[in-house]
Amino acid sequence: MDTAPIIPLPVAQATLIELCPDLPQWPQRWCYEPADLAPGERLVACFTPFLLHLLGQSLATSTLQRHRDHLWMLGGEIIRRRHEDPPLKRKSVETLVRQLIDDDCGPLIWPRITESQQNSFDATCRKLRQFLTAATQEHE
Repeated sequence: MDTAPIIPLPVAQATLIELCPDLPQWPQRWCYEPADLAPGERLVACFTPFLLHLLGQSLATSTLQRHRDHLWMLGGEIIRRRHEDPPLKRKSVETLVRQLIDDDCGPLIWPRITESQQNSFDATCRKLRQFLTAATQEHE
């Protein structure tokens, strides 16, 4: 695991607000119906530690923005799939995130994006999977 510098929480939160000023509104923007708000909020709660982790890696602003945009797409895709496939609503969003991201890639985005865009999205999904796996192992 890489050794990213520890950013004091108030600084990290302020930086997160700069990177994602609309993060609290993501669930409303993803939702198709009111029942989608709670899963959207859980997705934001799942993504926030990863965003904070990325902020601690001294990445270029454009890289951070790219990862942010990909998380936005991933959250929207998860909510879309839950909406279109009702049995998925019985699964936790954390389970869906882990099921939709494997070691190589994330879910195919709909409407389709270019292969280059999908590859870039997949890179963010791989990083997220590595982060979630490491976090799970730390808690075991």
